[in-house]
Amino acid sequence: MEAKRGSLEATPRFDAQPREETFSQRLGRWLEDIAPSVFIWPAVLTVLFLAVFPLFVSLYLAFARVQLVVGGYEVEFIGFTNFEKLFFGSGRRNFLGRWDRDASFLGLPGMPTAIGWLGLIVLAGFLVYMLYRHGQRREYTPVMLFGKLGGIAALAVGAWYLTNWLVAAEGPMAGMWLAEQYWLLTVIPGAVVVLSAVALGVISMVLRLAIVAFMMGVAWLTAITLTPDGLPGTMVVTLVFVFCGVALQYVLGLGLALLVTQNLPGKRFFRVVFLLPMLITPVGIGFLFRMMTDTLQGPLAPLWAAAGLTDFSWVETATGARAAIIIADTWQWTPFMFIILLAALEGISNEPIEAALVDGANRWQLFRFIILPAIIPVSITLILIRTIEAFKIVDLPRIMTNGGPGTATESVTLFAFNQWKASATSIGYASSIAYLLLIISTFFALVLVNIGRRRLLELFE
Repeated sequence: MEAKRGSLEATPRFDAQPREETFSQRLGRWLEDIAPSVFIWPAVLTVLFLAVFPLFVSLYLAFARVQLVVGGYEVEFIGFTNFEKLFFGSGRRNFLGRWDRDASFLGLPGMPTAIGWLGLIVLAGFLVYMLYRHGQRREYTPVMLFGKLGGIAALAVGAWYLTNWLVAAEGPMAGMWLAEQYWLLTVIPGAVVVLSAVALGVISMVLRLAIVAFMMGVAWLTAITLTPDGLPGTMVVTLVFVFCGVALQYVLGLGLALLVTQNLPGKRFFRVVFLLPMLITPVGIGFLFRMMTDTLQGPLAPLWAAAGLTDFSWVETATGARAAIIIADTWQWTPFMFIILLAALEGISNEPIEAALVDGANRWQLFRFIILPAIIPVSITLILIRTIEAFKIVDLPRIMTNGGPGTATESVTLFAFNQWKASATSIGYASSIAYLLLIISTFFALVLVNIGRRRLLELFE
């Protein structure tokens, strides 16, 4: 009892009335409550405005014409005129390229070579297989899918003919403004397709069909402009730099990373050496490879002479000039691929590898079923970053070949830069070129992330 009484007496007593907050405590609680709305959100909105404001300004300029006037300049809204110039006007040869007009297939312009046909057939087969797998997952029956897609196509054709009649008509029903808006022939039928696809529940299939149509169109344009009688435009040249360069960089980076993970002597030294190209600026790399490809005065001139190539120039042919830029870009960005893939390989657990070796797996099976599936997420992210960066290539073509010979190595970014530099009144035209590049790069990035990543993970499971 004594102990219990002592313990009760030792228990501290609390007043029933709460203590009054001091001024500093009330001020701290008030600042904590209003800080997100008074300080943080305005700062976030300011940074967001500064980041997005140039995007909207350039978007407006893409639909406008800048004219010099007395005392300054005048911006006039002209609609889709800049984009029409790229696809149907004087800028089509530079942007889309030139193809043999005398050759055609089923009404399509141009005619690919044998290699082009092979690539188109492989791509078409792959895309059809992807559509088939998507239809199986969604449990579309052939009759239901054919009926819904046929109805959507009929509505789209009807909307196109109606819009064409309104645009081509003259008089009070159409009006002068409507008669000049040929872009409505694309926008209105497209809106009808999307709305009807949502209503019928096949929007995912319609979107994939649109992706397939766009990719096949780009592939066809690439095939007919890379023929001996064709001339690729800046869009095709950029795609060549992106896909050839990124694929080569990934293969070399993965190969070097696999070699360095082996128990080889001096691998720490090679880890440092492989990263040296990343320390050089792109302009310096451009000048370096410009001198190296010079067979008369460059540092490799004695080697070219010993090989009997003194009269050879990399920039004499379009293929050689593009190859030189791809080699320089690969030399610059392979270390980036190497260091990320090396970290991914070193993060793989040794237990499944040891179990596979105990079961008698060879090196190819080890790579195919254990290593490659483990690095697929990292590889997709890495390829996505390099693809977005490669679409903006401008320094190497500008320094090494200045877009030549002719326009054989002129990328879309360099094309927009040259148009912007040519005249102050061409800033709207250059903005439209840049926005088309944004649309193309965003399309391929979304396809890679939303479709390619899922399919690769399913393939290597």
